[in-house]
Amino acid sequence: MLERYFRLSAHGTTVRTEILAGITTFLTMAYIIFVNPAILSDAGMDFGAVFVATCLAAAIGTAIMGLYANYPIALAPGMGLNAYFTYGVVLGMGHTWQVALGAVFLSGVLFIILTILPVREWVINAIPRSLKMAISAGIGLFLGIIALKNAGVVVDHPATLVTLGALSSPPVLLAAAGFILMVALDAKRVPGAIIIAILATTMAGVLLGVTEFKGIASLPPDPSPTFLQLDIAGALQVGLLAVVFAFFFVDLFDTAGTLVGVAHRAGLLDAEGRLPRLKQALMADSVATVAGSTLGTSTTTSYIESAAGIKAGGRTGLTAVTVAVLFLASLFLSPLAGTVPAYATAPALLFVACLMTRGLAELDWEDVTEYVPGVVAALAMPLTFSIAHGIAFGFITYAAIKLLSGRAGEASVMVYILAALFVVKFAVI
Repeated sequence: MLERYFRLSAHGTTVRTEILAGITTFLTMAYIIFVNPAILSDAGMDFGAVFVATCLAAAIGTAIMGLYANYPIALAPGMGLNAYFTYGVVLGMGHTWQVALGAVFLSGVLFIILTILPVREWVINAIPRSLKMAISAGIGLFLGIIALKNAGVVVDHPATLVTLGALSSPPVLLAAAGFILMVALDAKRVPGAIIIAILATTMAGVLLGVTEFKGIASLPPDPSPTFLQLDIAGALQVGLLAVVFAFFFVDLFDTAGTLVGVAHRAGLLDAEGRLPRLKQALMADSVATVAGSTLGTSTTTSYIESAAGIKAGGRTGLTAVTVAVLFLASLFLSPLAGTVPAYATAPALLFVACLMTRGLAELDWEDVTEYVPGVVAALAMPLTFSIAHGIAFGFITYAAIKLLSGRAGEASVMVYILAALFVVKFAVI
């Protein structure tokens, strides 16, 4: 049955290989079951409920990707988007987490509509490549400052905004050691380097008496504190439209880039470099986002860590289904998730930040009209503590520079429309 459904022979793989690949992918991204609840709980959400929502959203999205699109690609709540949800929308703009969930829901619905209509490629292609790369890098910088804050490396200061924290404190030293261990393990290509470092840092904190051990396994927590608590009506306010579009655009770019990049590594692209069953893959992503928002978590998206499973031989949706089953099994690890402290997850945030910031290297540094808007967008995200503002500044700068430099034809009509809308937003709201 598995052979017939997933077409294993046609893809040159076996059940054993697919299952091992799924385990590999899960180990590389399992950190999200600890990190996501830690971030969203800062927004006032119940840690246990978010833990359940994280595992279920990842399982649902990954299962759809495997069974419907037949791709070895896993999904989970996205890094960067969860930080924007908490520190940008809730703590930064003052909206409730229920309203923020409503914005995530609306962005998912918009993604579904775009996937159904034959315009998704036009939208993706209309956005300048420099801004796509800059948005990814900007999110990396945004994650970086949050990571340093959670680790205690930087703290606020009335004169300089930020300054060094107490570097000799145990949490800071443990976070630093965890980060070095994480990068070293990854350099040695150890599967699950991130999760190993997180657990090792947590264990060290427990042994040193810095962290309380709460156990390993138990029945799943009560999901009701976040289940169906989204406020869609509140998210429809005019002032939140930019937030909805920020969730939407970041998810769109992240998903498209991940799908193409991972599929290329797996040799799944067609002769023209296109991804077969793209509509099914995008539908899995968008449906997972809608489902996740109703469960109580931020935007669910495709994970680049899926490349680890592909490297291990995964070529079909059976790899993804294996990951989905493992996320369901993780529902029984809530005490362990509650034991992991912020200083143990901070290294994971910083490492992901380093991986994402390399997008700046993809900018055209020979064309000032391309790299300047990109850098503006990337810098604006951490310094305004808002992905939405970074995107807005990037579009406005790009459109204005192209227009005034006599190269207006190099930007699409959509870029000018979005730039104008962002200008109106800042002027009126």
